[in-house]
Amino acid sequence: MKNIIYLFIFFSLSALANLEKKEFKLPLYKTILGETIVDLRVGYETYGQLNPERSNVILVTHHFSGNSHAIGYWESIIGPGKALDTNKYFIISSDTLVNLGANDPQIITTGPKTINPMTKKPYGMKFPKIVLEDFVRVQRELLNSLGLKKLFAVAGASSGAAQAISWGAYYPDDVPRVIAVVPPGLSLPPYVIALLNRWMAPILLNSKQGLVESLKLITHSSVYFDWASPQKDMEKALDERANIRAKTADAESLLYTARAIQAFNIEDQASKIKAEILFIPAEKDMIFPVELSEDAAKKLCSLGKSAEVVVIKGRGGHLDGLLKVGDVSQEIIQFLERKPGKNHCKTN
Repeated sequence: MKNIIYLFIFFSLSALANLEKKEFKLPLYKTILGETIVDLRVGYETYGQLNPERSNVILVTHHFSGNSHAIGYWESIIGPGKALDTNKYFIISSDTLVNLGANDPQIITTGPKTINPMTKKPYGMKFPKIVLEDFVRVQRELLNSLGLKKLFAVAGASSGAAQAISWGAYYPDDVPRVIAVVPPGLSLPPYVIALLNRWMAPILLNSKQGLVESLKLITHSSVYFDWASPQKDMEKALDERANIRAKTADAESLLYTARAIQAFNIEDQASKIKAEILFIPAEKDMIFPVELSEDAAKKLCSLGKSAEVVVIKGRGGHLDGLLKVGDVSQEIIQFLERKPGKNHCKTN
C-alpha cells in the first residue's frame, strides 16, 4: 500500500537531486477548437545527453495525474542501464496543459489557475477549451524550440499512451517507434468516457470536497477488485491517498484534463501511422483492458502497419502500468534496438 501512496506524490526527493526543471514559453497558441492562449507556459525535464546527430531523443508523455518528472514515476525503466537508458538516450518529458497538479509549485502549466492577462484574474472555467491533441501540439512546439525535429521514440502510460499514439498519427514522419503502456487503443471507449464523467461529477456538485471524492474515485478505478482485501481498510486507504493528492491538485484543472482525454480518437488517422507500436497493457486493468490493445494492434496490422502486444502480468490493475512496467524491460529494450522498417505484428 505504501508503494501506491508513493506514486500519488508527484516528486521523489532523491530523484530530484541535481535535476533542473526547465520552462518552455509560447507567446501565442491557437487551440484545435480555434481559441487563443496567450503566454503559454509548461515545465519540462530532460535526462541523459543529446548525441551530435540529435537522433537519440525519446519523448515521455505522462499519465492523467502525472507530470514532467518521469524519472520519478517510471524509475524502474528510466535511468542508466535501464530500458530507457539515459546513457544512450536523451529523454524529455513536459507538464501538460491544464495539469491537475496546478497547485504544486514544482509544476509549470497553463490552465484554469493561470491569470488571464485581460481580466488580471484566474481564468477558471473560462479557460479555452482544449482536447488531447493540444497536449501533443504543445509538445511539438517545445521540441521545435529545442531544434528537435525527429524523435527516436515516444513512450507514455494511460492517457500518456494516448498522446504517444497520437504522435504517430499526427507526425508520422517524425516518429518511428511508439511505446504505449496501459493504453486505450486507438480511441477512448464509451465505457471510459462515462467513467471520466463519474470522476468529474463530485467536483461539479461541490468543487472543494468534490475534489477529494474525485481523487478517491480515480484511485478506486485504477486498482483491481481484490485490492480491497479483508486485510485493508479500503475507505481509509482511499481517503489517505486522496487527501495527499488534494493538497496539490486543482479541481478545475482536473475537469479540463478529463474532458481533453475524452476527445481522444485517432481511428480515422490510423492509416497515416508509420511508427511501429508496442502496446503494453496490464493483465488486470479494469480501465483499459487488454482486449483494447489487441483490437488496436489487429486493426493496425490489417492496415499493413507494425504493432505488437506484450502484457504486464500482475494483479495491480491499471496502476501496474507504473508499478510493474519494469517487468517488461527486456521487451522494451528489444523493441527499441530493433531497426524499424520491417512489418512486425504480434498479438496474443
